[in-house]
Order: sequence, then C-alpha cells, then structure tokens
Amino acid sequence: MRIVLIGYGKMGHEIEKVARQRGHEIVCTIDIDTQDRFASEAFLTADLAMEFTGPQTAYGNYLKCFAAGLPVVSGSTGWLDKMPLIRRACQEEGQTFFYASNFSLGVNLLFALNRFLAEKMNAFPQYDVCMKEIHHTQKLDAPSGTAVTLAEDVIGRIDRKSSWVNHPTENPDQIGIVSERIGTTPGYHEVVYDSEVDTLTISHNAKNRTGLALGAVLAAEFTLGKKGLLGMQDLLGF
Repeated sequence: MRIVLIGYGKMGHEIEKVARQRGHEIVCTIDIDTQDRFASEAFLTADLAMEFTGPQTAYGNYLKCFAAGLPVVSGSTGWLDKMPLIRRACQEEGQTFFYASNFSLGVNLLFALNRFLAEKMNAFPQYDVCMKEIHHTQKLDAPSGTAVTLAEDVIGRIDRKSSWVNHPTENPDQIGIVSERIGTTPGYHEVVYDSEVDTLTISHNAKNRTGLALGAVLAAEFTLGKKGLLGMQDLLGF
C-alpha cells in the first residue's frame, strides 16, 4: 500500500516505522511547512492518506484528500463539529473515511467496558461518575478525543447525566473531566464511579505510541478498498 502521512510529528514517525515493518511504502509526508506537497505527483499516486494533525488543520486536510479521491484514516481530535459534513461526503459523494479518537486495542477494549459498565450503573444512582485524562504537553485540545468518547458513551446510557464539562463539577447532571498535560505522557484515561461506601475505577495507561501506530496501520489495511464512514468497531467487530 502506498501511504501519504499528513502530520509528521512523533505519531507520524511511529506510524511510518510500523507501516514499513508491515511492508507498506510511505510515498509522501506532509507537515505544516510542506503544504505544497498536496499538489505533488507522489500525493496523487498514493492509495490512502493517514492524517494525524490538530483541530485547526484536520478538516481542511480531509477535503484535500477527498478532492484527490484518497481514502482517509485519521486520529486527529478536536474537530468533531464537522463530522456531519464528513458523513455526508461519505454518503453522497462516495468518500471513504476511517476515524478513531484512539487506535489502541486496549483503549477500544476500555470503550467496550465503559459502555457495559454505564448500562449497569444506570440502575444505581448512588454512584456519581467523573473522568480524568493525562497527555503530553504538546497536545493542544482538551479534553482528549478519547475522554470525550468515554463521556458521551456514558451520557448515552446513564439517564441522570446529560452533558460533560472540562473541570470538576458538583452538578448531578454533568460529568466532570479533569485534563492534565504532563511531560511526554502518551495517554492515561480513567472513569471513576464513586459512592459513600466505595469507588470503582476502570482505566487505561499507554506506555508508548507503538500500540496507537499499529492500530492505525491495521485500520489503513482494513479501509483500503472499502467505502463509507468506518471506525474501530468495524475493524474489531465489537
């Protein structure tokens, strides 16, 4: 597979390493200072684009890929207000887009556990729920896309919760998410159910970016040749 990497930071370099190990070719890398490569011959001859940038640039990058007929695999966060437009492009224009707020197998198992636990906790109002996430200091958006996914999955299953906020809260209708940016932390997420008698916590702690990169490359392999809006539940069969 011939891959374009959009976003050539630490995650992009890790994806490049894993992709090459799995026999794929990186034909073009594009970063903030090499935007002209969107018009390069290498970009136009790629099979698929993998996009890991930031909330300010992600959506515009998707449109450039769609214009060239390239399927996109993206892990960028902070842009999801534009997701209805991406969904429409997939449905009406035949575009292909694979999105995950986190490509780690462990995190996606956490998502499944979180949904299951929230369904059970709906019957126990004595437990309040809150969340915490920690990432490296270069991460621009807060809360993380993974934390937002966790929170929205809870809101969809616990009747007493209607929204999330990015700070501690005593509002019984809200889920408080605490975000910390510390050093080079790859990613830590926890969901806490607390009552007067006990506390139940589920969490995931990433040790490095390799698991994220492998998941992203597996997603690219899965996406090639498919149409529509795809995600980790499609890849993993959850």
